[in-house]
Amino acid sequence: MTNDTGTMITRRGLLGAFAATALIATPTYSNAFGFLRGAGDIRRIKMYSGRTGESIDTIYWVEGEYIKEALKEINHFMRDWRSGDTVNMDPRTVDIMAASHRLMDASEPYMMLSGYRSPKTNAMLRSKSGGVARNSLHMKGQAADLRLKSRSTGQMAKAAAACASGGVGKYSRSNFVHMDCGPVRSWGG
Repeated sequence: MTNDTGTMITRRGLLGAFAATALIATPTYSNAFGFLRGAGDIRRIKMYSGRTGESIDTIYWVEGEYIKEALKEINHFMRDWRSGDTVNMDPRTVDIMAASHRLMDASEPYMMLSGYRSPKTNAMLRSKSGGVARNSLHMKGQAADLRLKSRSTGQMAKAAAACASGGVGKYSRSNFVHMDCGPVRSWGG
């Protein structure tokens, strides 16, 4: 569609303009549970990868619906950087990440250390470290390992655990937190 000046207006551009104004008006929620259950009108995720040099800042949910194009971008961003393999990331994991980020009132993007892992990558990492699960949820596109410069692993783990929506692993020595949409559980120190 075009506007009065002949400029092309895309659905994505329209959603972006709507989202930019709605972000300012979106209320702050006291806990992530309500956010994950659809209380938020807009969901946004901001990340960068030190491995690929890429970054993403996208609104992936508006008015109760996931935006397919944004989820595709997230899937590509969270690919196995070693092999280039992609998978459809479970949006519940992205929801947990976004809700945790919002709970921490952080403005900086997450640094994503690991999203999807191919079975080959997981096996290689497992051979080098006892901390890599044989049936890791990373291989199903249901987990992410994240870091924030402005927050401790304790703060990040506490925010993710407040979502009560999946697994939270705190890796203080390596300075990252694992978030997944599997069974509710926690580990690490």
